[in-house]
Amino acid sequence: MCSTLNKAIPVLAAMLMLLLPAAAYLQEGGAGSGSVRVFAIEGAIGPATSDYLVSGLQDAADDGISLAIFTMDTPGGLDLAMRDIIQVILESDIPVATFVHPQGSRAASAGTYILYASHIAAMAPATNLGSATPVQIGMPSVPTDVPAIDDGGEDAQSSDGDSAASAGSAMERKIINDAVAYIRGLAELHGRNVDWAESAVLEAANLPASEALAMNVIDVVAEDIDDLLQQINGMSVMVKGESVVLNTANMTIEYDEPDWRTEFLKVITNPNLILILGMLGAYGLIIEFYNPGFGFAGITGAICLFLAAYGLQLLPINYVGVGLIIFGLILIISEAFIPSLGILGIGGVISFVIGSIILVEAPMGVYRVSLPLIAAVTTAAAALLVITLRIFLKVRHQPAVSGMQTWVGLTGEAMGSFDDSGMVKVEGEIWHAVTDTPLQAGDTVRIRKVNGLDLEVTKI
Repeated sequence: MCSTLNKAIPVLAAMLMLLLPAAAYLQEGGAGSGSVRVFAIEGAIGPATSDYLVSGLQDAADDGISLAIFTMDTPGGLDLAMRDIIQVILESDIPVATFVHPQGSRAASAGTYILYASHIAAMAPATNLGSATPVQIGMPSVPTDVPAIDDGGEDAQSSDGDSAASAGSAMERKIINDAVAYIRGLAELHGRNVDWAESAVLEAANLPASEALAMNVIDVVAEDIDDLLQQINGMSVMVKGESVVLNTANMTIEYDEPDWRTEFLKVITNPNLILILGMLGAYGLIIEFYNPGFGFAGITGAICLFLAAYGLQLLPINYVGVGLIIFGLILIISEAFIPSLGILGIGGVISFVIGSIILVEAPMGVYRVSLPLIAAVTTAAAALLVITLRIFLKVRHQPAVSGMQTWVGLTGEAMGSFDDSGMVKVEGEIWHAVTDTPLQAGDTVRIRKVNGLDLEVTKI
């Protein structure tokens, strides 16, 4: 038994020596070869994109995926959605590579921030990034000749001693300074070009892929995903403060397609659809209350309003705009029930237009209500207003068909002799009447006007 044990000891020692490098590799945090999951960022970045990437990256980590790749082609998007994506990247347990791909794509505005936040920043040839200046509705252009903040964090001064952001308001300076500090922090986290990151915000600077690589803005220029995996094989990145060596050789590539929830969010967060749903909901409820029936109009209107409210809470909404739209609809509908010769209707149209324009506080047209839609809806409301006024004026000039006014033109008989007022019989009823000619008992009279309970008559 001792001889057997003596023979086994060298074998065990050899196995231990072979396992030590692997143990050291795992201790360093190496991501073993396995699968890479690819997510596509296409078009404007909004709530749907944020939900898709946040949930997808968490699922990838739970499934044991070794690397996540975000292919990107975006003109930018909403600040809140961008920050949600960046936060989940920074807190991810697996490395994230953002790849501006395919050729001809761009990572503008919010895409630049996400690229800087990723553990690996890659671009395909003939792509570009930049234009990271935050834009708000009504915000003037940012001065490009001076930085908003210096290395000490104070407002930088131009050569003539004026503040860098003196041309803008305090709110604009806060927005710019926040954006600069944010992207500088992301650049410093991954050791990328801090100065260019700042110029991308202050000067809306742009770079093609080759220059971005030369200036240490990105890590890799790759033709496709296979080329990217080959180039980053063996690269060391920091994931949540720990060094991870990538082993991307022979990785299996999985593509994560957006599910029905993501597609639904893309549709429901369209401000144009939200405006249409809100109007359909309002008119549906009005029709239901005005003409109660089977409840179809009311149920449809309530569903439309709930969908519009759900979409609104996902977007950066200007509540003044919401209030103006609601107030405008109330005035337009009131004009149909309480004709005011157009005063209520015109005020409602103006309120509706202003509210629609400022409804969404977003830097991109895709997340604002389109002007053609506003024009179409306003034209429809104005047409409804004109039709209502025409009907009102037409009815006003028509003879009465009910009530005391229908007695105008009828004949009656004087009950006695009187010069200015007395009693007359009309349709078998006795009424008080006034006249401009003396009457004798039995004279036939014609009713010219009805004033309350008095008849104005004249002798035939």
